[in-house]
Amino acid sequence: MTTPAAAPRSILITGCSTGIGYDAAQGLRARGWRVFAAARNPEDVTRLAAEGFEALQLDYADSHSIRAAVETVTRATGGKLDALFNNGAFAIPGAAEDLSRDALRHIFETNLFGWHELTCDVLPIMRAQGHGRIINCSSVLGLVAAPWRGAYNSTKFALEGLTDTLRLEMRDTSIEVILIEPGPITSEFRKNAAKQFERWVDWKSSARAAQYEGALINRLYRDTGPDTFELPANAVTAKLARALDAKRPRARYYVTTPTYLMATLKRLTPTRALDWLLAKG
Repeated sequence: MTTPAAAPRSILITGCSTGIGYDAAQGLRARGWRVFAAARNPEDVTRLAAEGFEALQLDYADSHSIRAAVETVTRATGGKLDALFNNGAFAIPGAAEDLSRDALRHIFETNLFGWHELTCDVLPIMRAQGHGRIINCSSVLGLVAAPWRGAYNSTKFALEGLTDTLRLEMRDTSIEVILIEPGPITSEFRKNAAKQFERWVDWKSSARAAQYEGALINRLYRDTGPDTFELPANAVTAKLARALDAKRPRARYYVTTPTYLMATLKRLTPTRALDWLLAKG
């Protein structure tokens, strides 16, 4: 009598249309995982399904979408889910003084509140099965701030605090809570950020209009090539795989030289000196 093969481990990954999420979905499927690849836009869901993924629509800003996605996954797995990789996010570039309350509310709905809601919907599944891993994709900008990125900085700083709290509170369970903190990664992040900038920031009316024209506009709309120390998305996938496979995973996994460097400088450098360095961009 043959022993039935063990079911593959399952993971729900968000933001799979491009970049980090797309590479993670491909990389983990190649490693034998059952990947539920989620994207916000229906066209991307259709494309992912055509590539053989168990694809589903998930919009972090829509609670119904989050609940429906979790129900789809649990129906497919018989109520199981081994891991969740929260990844989908965007930026609204601009000076902090030019960010409206509505702009901040908009970005927090997706970059923080939706992540929290999805995590809370998944935790009962993991409690019932007796294990699980919640992995949140933060950023070097969750460790240090950078000018012109106030909206994104603030969501990642908040994510760091919320994730650290959840990790502490899950110590009495078999659920691991982990942060991955990339620096510059090849993706369409800047292209998507430009669309948000156009929607939310009236830069021509800003007191900093000349600075926008001299710096941020060029960065958003000119192809200046890869950033210094930029790595492909598979660098994040490699750290994600380590976080999923480790018997005792780390609380944080850094990706790219800038993240390692900034984490060290944050610990060792006086605030004013670090401010001077970060202000140089």
